[in-house]
Amino acid sequence: MKNVAVFCGSASGTNPIYIEEAKRLGTLLAAQDRGLVYGGAQVGCMGAIANQMLEKGGHVHGVIPKKLMRVEVAHHHLNQLDIVDTMHERKAKMAELSDAFIALPGGAGTLEEWFEVFTWAQLGYHQKPCAVLNVAGFYDPFLTMIDHTIEQGFMNPKYKELIIVANSPETLLKQLDAYEPISISKWSEG
Repeated sequence: MKNVAVFCGSASGTNPIYIEEAKRLGTLLAAQDRGLVYGGAQVGCMGAIANQMLEKGGHVHGVIPKKLMRVEVAHHHLNQLDIVDTMHERKAKMAELSDAFIALPGGAGTLEEWFEVFTWAQLGYHQKPCAVLNVAGFYDPFLTMIDHTIEQGFMNPKYKELIIVANSPETLLKQLDAYEPISISKWSEG
């Protein structure tokens, strides 16, 4: 896979490891000649991964809505920055440009963006891998919630197989490369 979309916070979070792991992922993506597609900000985890990629000679493509140019502080030193009108356009453009999706620690926007591409995978709109980098257990509650939705009959257990989970960027990228799409004939199939 050539281009990887990364959804992550425009904030840095309370634990310095969030920024450290964003940079580590950026270093690996650049070293493996993979492009980064992300939300276009220069702050927080978003800025950390973009700056690391640029520093290491990687290709960075940002996509940011006009309304967020100041809120997320747009990064103007990228290889490419697309300015779109809406969040819907941002997500569609990022999905179009990407061969895989990774969520790093972040807030509601990160979760919403990742869940949309995960939902598209469930519905068969794409067969691209959807992953979470579980930095310092950040996504443990999320994974518990996924199990809960399955236990309560709101999610096909096979859909959990669509989620790649790793605690390190190195392991995550290896799992992305090894990903084989699963076939689910009906969304309600158990």
